[in-house]
Amino acid sequence: MQIGVIGKANCGKSTFFKACTLANIEIGNRPFVTIKPNVGTAYVTVECADKEFNVQCNPRFGYCINHLRFVPFDLIDVAGLIPGSHEGKGLGLEFLNDLNQADVLIHVIDCSGSTNEKGEPVNPGTHDPVKDILFIEYELDMWFFNIIKKGWEKFARTIQQEKQYLVKSLTKQLSGLRIPEDIIKESIKEFDLNPSKWNDKDLFKLASKLRRKTKPMIIAANKIDIPESQSNLERLKKEFQNYLIIPCSGDSELALREASKLNLIEYIPDSNDFKILKDLNDQQRKALDYIKENVLKKYNSTGVQEILNKAVFELLKCIAVFPGGVNKLSDSEGRVLPDCYIMPPNSTALDFAFKLHTDLGKNFIRAINVKTKQVIGKDYLLKHRDVIEIITKK
Repeated sequence: MQIGVIGKANCGKSTFFKACTLANIEIGNRPFVTIKPNVGTAYVTVECADKEFNVQCNPRFGYCINHLRFVPFDLIDVAGLIPGSHEGKGLGLEFLNDLNQADVLIHVIDCSGSTNEKGEPVNPGTHDPVKDILFIEYELDMWFFNIIKKGWEKFARTIQQEKQYLVKSLTKQLSGLRIPEDIIKESIKEFDLNPSKWNDKDLFKLASKLRRKTKPMIIAANKIDIPESQSNLERLKKEFQNYLIIPCSGDSELALREASKLNLIEYIPDSNDFKILKDLNDQQRKALDYIKENVLKKYNSTGVQEILNKAVFELLKCIAVFPGGVNKLSDSEGRVLPDCYIMPPNSTALDFAFKLHTDLGKNFIRAINVKTKQVIGKDYLLKHRDVIEIITKK
């Protein structure tokens, strides 16, 4: 699974990315600080299954704090987009293509309105962040449209002459976008069965539909600690009721995570407080007091971890599943509940077996729900936080 972080230049994207990953990247108050995409490891949080078994897990990947499991995934931060990116302006096409593998997008906006459309700093409140959402939507739709449009006339003639099945042919034609056949079938229901009759308006409509279905997006309303952000946030939520819009402060989350890494404070991402562990200088204490008063107390967290969690579990509707045994929760090296897998919605016990190992899937006999000790079949629909044992042929 991969999540893409997008936005216009200088909106706080790279700060948001670094706050999630603590990756060593350049951050600057100017457009196009990021040129090549940054890829790092971020985490979603899941209430760990070890709690029900009164044990402490030992993750192979990620970590667990107070029975809160941090499960890793890939996060990619592409360079800031500008109007005309779909035409190649600002190396926009290269940046858009970097997003092709992303399953969901986090659109970071400067909610304070202190960055104009070119990514240049302006006085807070002088730029309308509504425009940023509209412009990114348009750039993404035009990206899809240009891919669909390329070679369309020849494709449409071939379908008409050879009477090929439209959905399968269109799926193959758009294979570069990795769009499942069922989504294409659903998206063209209202279109004429003869694609040669589709004009540019039809193709753009199709592009927009496919983009929304295959690249769901959550809005990270960044720089929420700046006073002008509050009124803008309320306006954004009214204007874009079809989006999840979460207030956040990438700067605050980064400061807290770095202070925690240095053992200056005790801080768990998504918390509404932190504990000071060492004597701090006046500047450090002042910065932490500002975060506590203007972010944590007002919004109950910095919002960064909430955005990651909602992108995975709410937008993608994924679930977390643990492999384990009824008689033994540990692996051959003694690690208790060492793994946790993020699975797509409607995954079955058989899907999980194949996720663990191809041989487990091929030799699947049955599975056991470790929490209930009930035997389950291959078609059992997995639930969030299930612990599953796979039984195979000897």
